[in-house]
Amino acid sequence: MSDEPPRSPKDAHYARLRRAHRDAGRPGHPASERPKSTPGAPDGTVRLWGLHSVRAALANPRRRIRRLYVTRNALERLGLGDPAAQPFPVELVEPRAIDKLTEADAVHQGVLLEAEPLSPKPLAALGKTRLVLVLDQVSDPHNVGAVLRSAVAFGAGALVTTSRHSAHESGVLAKAASGALEHIDLIEVRNLGQALESLTGAGFLTIGLDGGAGTTLAAALSGERLALVLGAEGKGLRQKTRETVDRLARLDLPGPIGSLNVSNAAAVALYAADAFLRGSRDPASGPAA
Repeated sequence: MSDEPPRSPKDAHYARLRRAHRDAGRPGHPASERPKSTPGAPDGTVRLWGLHSVRAALANPRRRIRRLYVTRNALERLGLGDPAAQPFPVELVEPRAIDKLTEADAVHQGVLLEAEPLSPKPLAALGKTRLVLVLDQVSDPHNVGAVLRSAVAFGAGALVTTSRHSAHESGVLAKAASGALEHIDLIEVRNLGQALESLTGAGFLTIGLDGGAGTTLAAALSGERLALVLGAEGKGLRQKTRETVDRLARLDLPGPIGSLNVSNAAAVALYAADAFLRGSRDPASGPAA
C-alpha cells in the first residue's frame, strides 16, 4: 500500500497537465506536431475573428466554414445578406457571446468564424514565385501575423516555417495578419536546414538576416529568386541555419536604434528584395548584380 497521501482532484489535474506537457515534446507524439484546433474550439477547427480576417476567410474558396457568430451590426458590415441563405450556419448574437469564445481582450468587432484550418503545402508547391520568406522558429503569433501581412503586401509567394516551435494558424495570428493569411501559401517543413538546401537547389539565393553580418542586405541581393530567412527575436537565427544559408546580411540602419523586431525587419527586407527583383526584370536597369 502506498504511503503517499491521496491526491486531490486539483493535484491530479495538474499532474495530468505536467505529463501532457512532457510527452508533447517527444518526437512523434501527436501533440508535438501542428495543432488540429484552436484551444477552446471544437475539434478540428480554428476560430478567426475581426472583420478583415473573417471577410478574407469567407472569400477564400479553400476555406471550409463550419459556423459564423455575428452581431447584426457586423453582419451588415460584412455585406452577407440573409443569414438563412448562407451555405453554413449563421448565429446572430450579442457581442458578449463572442467575448466568451475569443482570447482575452480580443478585438473581434462583433464577428467570429469557426472553420477548418488551412492545409499547409509542401515545399514543392512553390511554383515560379521569385520571393519567399522563411521563419526560423518564430513562435509569437502576433509577430507571425504581422510578417504575413508584409509578405502579402510585397508579393512574396510563400511563408516557410518549421512544423515545431513556430506559431501556427490561430485567431490571434489571423487578426494580426488582417486577412493576409488567406492570400499566401503556408509551407511547413520538419527540417529547416534541408529546406534551405532545397531552396538553393531550386535557384533561390537564401539570405539570413543577422545584425552582426559584415555585408548589408542591399549588397547581398543578387540573382533571380530570393529567400529571406529571419530568426526569432532575442536569439535570432540558430547556428545551423546561419551555417546553411548562402549569405548572411544585416539591415543598414543609420539611426541610433540598431535593431528592429522581426515583423518590422521582415517588412524592410521584403521592400528591399521586391525593389531589387523589380529592377532585375527591367531591361533598362541592366543585369542584376
